[in-house]
Amino acid sequence: MGKALIIGAGGVASVVVHKCCQNSDVFENICIASRTKSKCDALKEKLDGGKTKISTAQVDADNVGELVSLIKDYQPDIVINVALPYQDLTIMDACLECKVNYLDTANYEPKNNAKFEYKWQWDYRERFEKVGITALLGSGFDPGVTGVFSAYAQKHYFDEIHYIDILDCNGGDHGYPFATNFNPEINIREVSAKGSYIENGEWVETEPMEIKRVYNFKGVGEKDMYLLHHEELESLALNINGIKRIRFFMTFGQSYLTHLKCLENVGMTSIEPIDYEGKQIIPLQFLKAVLPDPASLGPRTVGKTNIGCIFKGIKDGQEKTYYVYNICDHQECYKEVGSQAISYTTGVPAMIGAMMLMTKKWNKPGVYNIEEFDPDPFMDALNKWGLPWEEDFNPILVD
Repeated sequence: MGKALIIGAGGVASVVVHKCCQNSDVFENICIASRTKSKCDALKEKLDGGKTKISTAQVDADNVGELVSLIKDYQPDIVINVALPYQDLTIMDACLECKVNYLDTANYEPKNNAKFEYKWQWDYRERFEKVGITALLGSGFDPGVTGVFSAYAQKHYFDEIHYIDILDCNGGDHGYPFATNFNPEINIREVSAKGSYIENGEWVETEPMEIKRVYNFKGVGEKDMYLLHHEELESLALNINGIKRIRFFMTFGQSYLTHLKCLENVGMTSIEPIDYEGKQIIPLQFLKAVLPDPASLGPRTVGKTNIGCIFKGIKDGQEKTYYVYNICDHQECYKEVGSQAISYTTGVPAMIGAMMLMTKKWNKPGVYNIEEFDPDPFMDALNKWGLPWEEDFNPILVD
């Protein structure tokens, strides 16, 4: 059917490449591009020989000129951005110049300021619409599937959704004293930032890890979870009818939190440059370099994830609750694509989102968050491509 340019060569990109190759009727041709071409070549070597034709390229995703040159040379139908969030805008600029559809899995974040907002990408709305191309923002799991779950709940089960709690549970064990399941720089910036949630149309800010709850997750068991700021709260509060409060919780083990606090206390999570032996380095980037690569965790991670949304609202004048979630097994993911479940649950929705645009099941020019499209074909695709979902119409609510 078409061609996809995949920018990035980390753990999530590896899953996207695997799933595109499984879906060769849609993805007839893919190009994997990254600053480090050898990583792209390694993925090509692993998967070459099937129906999907694979090529590779070197590109600096911070350089609009290089991106434009590559896009014009390869002429893809879509650019799948699974690089760093800092690079969203340069890739969007290149797509705009080349008039090619765009997709990412996380919103733009300035490199020197740990702040997650959609405003920078929403500013592209009129420009994308004017040239007739689509930018699909946040087509991972959270954000991504959580938005699709919300749109599905709104379409099928509620007249108004008043409360949403997004619960992200990782019950996996990689055996290291401390490691992150996705890019350490992004992960640590996210969890060490102040928490926040939306209530009655206003942001309510909390101290990092201030609000803790305990929840019993199917397939995993009872886990401590903490309220974090997360980007999809901003878009869901605008796009879901009737929202009074929306929160995001993520589980963490005590060992992770103890190590993180120690690293914070000695300044290793800072994003402020420091002088070291005549050079400026950023402590968090140095820490990333010494921590285990998340892409290496697959063979040693056991256990399951459980990620979903609990909704409370009104249908036909009656109060209603609904919980929809996915359970994913780390070892099953590794057997299938060589990655742990955190990368898998992000990479599969990225492929599905790209498929929605390439097949024109989702087709409207502009810049959109994922919950602004019809959720039904995406929900069907989740069941087909490895992320089956379950429903509970009488869930235990989070206080």
